[in-house]
Amino acid sequence: MTDSVRCPCLSGNTFDSCCGPLLQGAAAPTAERLMRSRFTAFSREDAAYLLRTWHPTTRPLAVDFDPGLRWLRLVILDRVAGGPFDDEGVVEFEAHWVQDAERGALHERSRFVREERQWYYLDGDVR
Repeated sequence: MTDSVRCPCLSGNTFDSCCGPLLQGAAAPTAERLMRSRFTAFSREDAAYLLRTWHPTTRPLAVDFDPGLRWLRLVILDRVAGGPFDDEGVVEFEAHWVQDAERGALHERSRFVREERQWYYLDGDVR
């Protein structure tokens, strides 16, 4: 991707000024930015990033991707804390997908924690 390509998380920014630096190792400043970058990682099938940003106490051994599943858009529904000076945060979202002729959305309320200036995905409640 080049800097002129819109970021998959639909923040309105380009990939190189939004999720690109996070996927390359920069720390997310907020829980929402981590959520957006994780959506982008799912859309790009970047398992290494997903595992690296998953809290060690809840991290799976591997991330499996569904063949033919495409993530289309992310809608942030709610945020609770998760700012640059918080240690915990919640982000509720809908992630829309398509697979073959079927469309759907994953609705989740995700919990994040920040340790040593690094945000991690902890877990989520699928709704």
